[in-house]
Amino acid sequence: MKSAESSVREAVAYFDSADDLESAIDELLTSGFNRAEISLLATESAVEEKLHHKYRKVSELEDDPEVPRASYLPSESLGTAEGALVFTPLYVAAVSGIGAIVASGGSLLAVIIGAVAAGGTGGAIGSVFAKLVGDRRANYIEDQLKHGGLLLWVRTWDKADEARAVEILNKHSGHDVHVHGGAD
Repeated sequence: MKSAESSVREAVAYFDSADDLESAIDELLTSGFNRAEISLLATESAVEEKLHHKYRKVSELEDDPEVPRASYLPSESLGTAEGALVFTPLYVAAVSGIGAIVASGGSLLAVIIGAVAAGGTGGAIGSVFAKLVGDRRANYIEDQLKHGGLLLWVRTWDKADEARAVEILNKHSGHDVHVHGGAD
C-alpha cells in the first residue's frame, strides 16, 4: 500500500543560483501555483536529523518523500521581518525612555534626548537581530549550493499543472527537471 506522501505528484528541479530559483518561483506564482504548493529543501541539519545520515548532493534527495522541507518565504517577507526586527526594539526602547523621563517630571529636552538615546540603543539591538536573520538565509543558500544546488518541489494536481511547472522550471535553468510521485 502506498503512503499518502508517495501519491503526491510533484515537479522537481534544482538550481545553481538563488536568482534563478527566485525567478522560477515568481513565475510559478504568477502562473497560478499557490505558495503552499512550493517547497524547498530544509536546512542541512534538519535533513541529517530526519534521515539519520549526511548527504553529498541534493540530487540524492529530490525523489525521497521523507526529506524534510521548508516553506517558501519570499525575499520581500524577509525584508519586512528584518525591518520589524530593527524598528520594534527601537520603538519600544524610545517609548520606554520617554515614559520614564515623563514620569520623573523631566523637561521636553530631556524627553527628546532620552528618546533618541534609548531608540538608538533599541535600533542597534534590532539591527543585530536583522543581520542574524540575513546571515542565516545566506548560510542556508551557501550550504545548499555546496551540495549541488537549491532544491525545489512544486505540487501538481493534473497533467496541465505538471506540464506548466516543468516548462517554468526548465525556462529558469532548473536541472534534472522531472515529475515524480503518484501512479507513474
